[in-house]
Order: sequence, then C-alpha cells, then structure tokens
Amino acid sequence: MNVKGIIFNTGKTTIISVFGEEHWNSFMTKLVAKDKFFGNMIMTITPIPIDKFIFFLDELVKEFFNNDYMQYVTFGKVAAKFALSGEGPYKSYMLTKDIKSFVESVMPKFYSTYFDQGVVTARLENNIAHVKLTGLPIKHNYFEYLILGYFQKALRIFGKKVVANRVRSLASGDEDVYYTYELKDA
Repeated sequence: MNVKGIIFNTGKTTIISVFGEEHWNSFMTKLVAKDKFFGNMIMTITPIPIDKFIFFLDELVKEFFNNDYMQYVTFGKVAAKFALSGEGPYKSYMLTKDIKSFVESVMPKFYSTYFDQGVVTARLENNIAHVKLTGLPIKHNYFEYLILGYFQKALRIFGKKVVANRVRSLASGDEDVYYTYELKDA
C-alpha cells in the first residue's frame, strides 16, 4: 500500500509555517539518519510505502506534538483545507453542489486520490452521512483519525456543520472504520 507524496508535502508546508524551516530541516536530518528513504526528493505524486509514511508521521508527532496522536485529526483537517480550497490541487472536487452527490460520489474519491488500497463507501440518509473505510492491509489509528479530520473539514468547506459519531473503529480493535456525520447548515 502506498500514499501519494502530496500528504507529505502538505505536512512539510504546515510544519514550516508553524515551527519554521530550521526546525523542519533539523527534524528531516534526524529522520534521514533513521531511514534513508526520506533523503530522496518527495514530490506530490511520489508513492510512499505506507510503513514508511506511518514511521514519518509517528516521528513528526513525537518531534512537534509531544506524542499526541490525536493530532492526526488536525493533519487531516489541514490536508483538506490545503487540497480543497481555492488554490488547492483538488479544488475541482468542491464543484459539486448537491450534498447527496458530494457525500456518495465525491467523498470516496478523496480517499482513492491519496491511497492505492482500501475502499471508502459513503451514503447520505436523513442528513446523516454514513462513511465506512474497509479493506485496509494495515491497521493503524492514522487512517481513522486523519481521514476523520479530512472528511470533517471537507464537509465544512462544503458548507455544513458536522457532528461525528464513531460506530466502529480501528482504535477500538474493529476491522474497519465506520463513522456517521450528522450534517447541519453552517
């Protein structure tokens, strides 16, 4: 399983804007010493093996966020804001104006835009978006929390307030991820 390099580059841009380029460069020097893969140029389309990407994120959380793994939700929100807003590379996803089409057709595309394994299915029923992530070859809280944050921010950009409810969870030991999002007008 691979992740596209755009997620890495979004993280880099965000960390530099908050902590400064010097701190990022210091972090990368330490990271490359632990895994030579990160000494390579990573472009937005570069496939990053999932084990290397999770290693990167875990190291990032240790370095910048005092091991607070709930920061994965924040990473997801930042990634959605970066990718889906006016200058973002995936802003065209936001052209859909119908909430049902957005939930059922566009939201699953978010996931497949970044990952090459696993499947997101989504359906809208009575202002509740039911979102499931299945078929993951590796179980890590990263998937749940980052994607939860990404979907929450995407729905917010679409113009909806969101109340997320966990039904099934990798963090709870389930085999898949299933959340409902109660949608309200912003």
